[in-house]
Amino acid sequence: MIEMKTIEARVDVSILVNAFYAKIRKDELLGPIFNSHIPEEKWPEHLSKLTDFWETSLFGVARFKGNPSQKHINVDQNLSHTIDQAHFGRWLQLWFETIDELYTGEYAEKAKSSAQRMARGQFMMIWQHRPGNKKL
Repeated sequence: MIEMKTIEARVDVSILVNAFYAKIRKDELLGPIFNSHIPEEKWPEHLSKLTDFWETSLFGVARFKGNPSQKHINVDQNLSHTIDQAHFGRWLQLWFETIDELYTGEYAEKAKSSAQRMARGQFMMIWQHRPGNKKL
């Protein structure tokens, strides 16, 4: 049996993020969304920014700068307000699957629980910014 590694440093986060988004880009539900909003030449920069985000989230290292909520709101607007819970559910399913394939331990579990909170928060943020919905 292969001994699972723990998430210990940025390099581990980068491996996770790159493996995860390779799946996302090929996914039947999510791939078209991501691939239509991120040009091919921008993926390396995007993956680096996502690695910053998760390094900040997991280790408290202040690297990430950006506004993910506004980006998600913009994507939802571009897609005529069609992002729904199934999209976030699939995102979480692939995230958990990728973590479980690569890592174990405290930071792997923290990455899962953080992703669940973020998925809920981002969906609510999108919902609140749709025409006719009241902001909470």
